[in-house]
Amino acid sequence: MLRKDTYIMKKKLIAAILTGAMLAAGMSTTVWADGEKSFVYGTTGYSEEMGDAGLNPHDNYSGWSALRYGVGETLFKYNDNMEVEPWLATDYEFVDDTTVKITLRDGVKFSSGRTMDAEAVKECLEDLIAVHDRAPSDLKIDHMEADGLTLTIYTTEPCPAIINYLGDPYGAIIDMEYGIQGEGGSANVAGTGPYIAENVTPTQIDLVKNENYWGGEVKVDKVTVKSFSDGSALTAALQTGDIQGTYGLQYDNYSLFENNADYTINSCATSRCFFGQFNMDSEIMQDQNVRKAVEMGIDKDGFCSVIMQGRGVPAKAAFPSSFSYGNDAVETVSYDPDGAKKLLEESGWTDTDGDGYVDKDGQKLSINWLTYPTRLEQPKLAEYAQATLKDIGIDVQVNNTSDHRTFAENGEFDVYVSSTTTAPTGDPEYFFTSTVVGSKNYGNYQNEEVTKLTEQLHQTFDKDKRGKLAIELQQDILDDDAFFFVSHLNMGIVTKSNVKGMAAHPCDYYEITADLDVE
Repeated sequence: MLRKDTYIMKKKLIAAILTGAMLAAGMSTTVWADGEKSFVYGTTGYSEEMGDAGLNPHDNYSGWSALRYGVGETLFKYNDNMEVEPWLATDYEFVDDTTVKITLRDGVKFSSGRTMDAEAVKECLEDLIAVHDRAPSDLKIDHMEADGLTLTIYTTEPCPAIINYLGDPYGAIIDMEYGIQGEGGSANVAGTGPYIAENVTPTQIDLVKNENYWGGEVKVDKVTVKSFSDGSALTAALQTGDIQGTYGLQYDNYSLFENNADYTINSCATSRCFFGQFNMDSEIMQDQNVRKAVEMGIDKDGFCSVIMQGRGVPAKAAFPSSFSYGNDAVETVSYDPDGAKKLLEESGWTDTDGDGYVDKDGQKLSINWLTYPTRLEQPKLAEYAQATLKDIGIDVQVNNTSDHRTFAENGEFDVYVSSTTTAPTGDPEYFFTSTVVGSKNYGNYQNEEVTKLTEQLHQTFDKDKRGKLAIELQQDILDDDAFFFVSHLNMGIVTKSNVKGMAAHPCDYYEITADLDVE
C-alpha cells in the first residue's frame, strides 16, 4: 500500500514539474498527468449575434457549430473540391424526379446510445422541416418512408439540389428521442460525431471524446471551444498559450505567426463573401445612380491588399473564380471615383456649400451603413468605405452593432454589409433562395425575372444548365445594382505547431474532427 501511494505521489510530482516547465516555456498544458490530451480552441465564429450559438441544428445557424465542433454529422459532406460525398449515408438514387432513396451507414450510434437507422433520421428531418426557417423551402419534402437502413424521401416537386442541401449543417442528424436539452445558445443535442458536448453556453462549449465513435479512434480526450468578440484578445490568447488554435484572426495579425516554427497556418479559398445589399425601400437608395455610385466608390482592391493583407480576393459577384459560374463569368462596375461623381451629378447631387459632401434640395447625401463587429473585418470595411465614399461626396454613418439583425429586419439601414458563405453546399442555389428571394433579403429587393429564374434553378437537374442560370441570376442583380460584392475570403486556421489534424476547408465547416491530435 505504501509503495502504491509513493508511486502515485511520484507521478503527481513529475507531472507538476513537467507542467511548470511547459508553462515556463510559454506552452499550454495539453497532456494531463493521467495521459489525457486536451485542446483549447478560440474563435470569433460562435456567438448569439451570429445566430450560431448552441448546438441545435434546427435553430437558425447553430448547425454550423454542431458540425464545426465535431458533435453532429450530416448524411452527405463535401470534399476539398466541394463535391458531395456520402457520410452518414453510403449511397443514394433518384428513383424519379420527386423520389430519392438513401442508404444509411450501418453500425452508427448517437451519443445517447440509440442506433441511427432510417426511422431515427426520418424523425430528425421531420422536426427540421417543421421548425427551421430555410429547410422546408430548400428540401421540398412531402413525406418520408423508413425501412431499416433505407430512407425514401418524396418531394412536392423536383428538387435536384436535395442531396447538396442534406449536407447543409441544418441537416446534422440528431436523436430526437434524446431531444433538445436547453434552449438557444445553451442547447445541447445527441449527435453521431467524434465529440460529445458536456456543457454548452452562448460563449463556451466543453467537449469530451465519443468513445464509441463509428469513424475510428478519437485522439484528443477533451476540447474546449471559447468564443471571442475581440480580435486582439483572440490573438493575445494564442500568443500566450491560453488557446492552442483559432479560426477568426484579424488578417493583419497573421504576420505575427507566419515563418514562426511554433505555429502552423493552414488556409484555403472559400465562397465566404463580404457583400452589401441596398435597402430598396429607402428613398435615397431608390435612385439607381446613387446605388451605382456607392459601388463605384468602394476600392475593393485596396481593401483586399491593405486591410486584409492579401488574404481576400476582390469580388465581382457571389461566387469566387474557383466556380465555373464565379467572378470571371459576370460583369460589374469597378472602382471609379470620377464616374461615381458624374452619376451623382446626373441625379442632382452636387456640393453647393463647399463642405466636401454633395447635397440636393438642402439635404446632404448621408447613408446609414449597417454592419456588425463579430466578423472582425466588417468594421474595418465600413471605415475603409467611409473614407473612399467621402472622396466622392457621400457621408457614411456607420452602425456597427451586435444587434444588426434587428436593424436589418426592421429596414433601419441604407446599406447592410454582412458576410455569408454563398455556396456552402457546393451549389449556387443556396445564395439566391436564402438571400436574394428568401428570408435574408433584408433590402426587400423585388424582381419577377429573378424570382422566376431562381425557381427554375431549383427545379433544374442538369449541372451545366444550373451554372448558366447562376450566371444569369448574378448578372441580373448586378444590373439592378441591388447587391454589391467586395471580397471573397481565404479561411485560415492557426494552431500551435504541436497540434495536428486541423485543416481549413472551403465549405467553412469540419474544424474539430477525429483527426485532431496534440503531440
